[in-house]
Amino acid sequence: MDSSDLLRSAETDRLRARSGTAPKPPGGPRHRAGFSLLETSMSLVILGVGVLAFVEAQQSFVDANSWSTHAATGTFLCNELREFTRRFPRHDRVTGLFFQGSGASAVLTGWGRETGEVAVSDLDDLDDLDGLRFGVDGDFAGPINAFGDVIFDLDANGNPDMDEESRVPLRGWFQQIIVEKVDPSDNATVRADNYWVPAVGGVPARNVDRFPLRVTIIAEYQGPYDAEAREISRVSWIVPP
Repeated sequence: MDSSDLLRSAETDRLRARSGTAPKPPGGPRHRAGFSLLETSMSLVILGVGVLAFVEAQQSFVDANSWSTHAATGTFLCNELREFTRRFPRHDRVTGLFFQGSGASAVLTGWGRETGEVAVSDLDDLDDLDGLRFGVDGDFAGPINAFGDVIFDLDANGNPDMDEESRVPLRGWFQQIIVEKVDPSDNATVRADNYWVPAVGGVPARNVDRFPLRVTIIAEYQGPYDAEAREISRVSWIVPP
């Protein structure tokens, strides 16, 4: 093929290109470039799995951070109430703990709050505290600090949280205290409030008020969507006779 033939062939190809009748490239028809439905679906699945993993990781972080905060608050509340009890004797300094009457009709007197002890400031011995709950709908307002004062809540800016015109106690938190008599030789054995040991074989009697006391403080939290309060922290110790 000479040069004139090459020129004629090139001119023919240009004319065909203009008219849309240019010869198709070898290898059959070609499809338009893009994603198929299957490729798009797989991409969405992979993207969804990644987002779900990120959300779960974020939720795990929030839960762990929330639990850490609650654990710190619960420990603080237990320690505050423990400090509140440090000045208390085991039993009332005036009335003490004793049996009124004799024999089978004897009645234990002095365990629990005495007549007229209706405020936190009236509590003055450990057995007064047995079974008390400090918090909303409890025996006393609370939770309380080491001075017996209510611990109030704060807003996000650190200012006192107000309900209408009054301050709000620490939301969702409770302090519960349990006082138990325990055996002098085995502090794991709980004895009844009226338990005592008579003199036997030269061993002197142990009066009803001469037993160690085990004091247990439980801090509980009930969130706005919780059906009931759950225990967060607990502290327990023995007070010798």
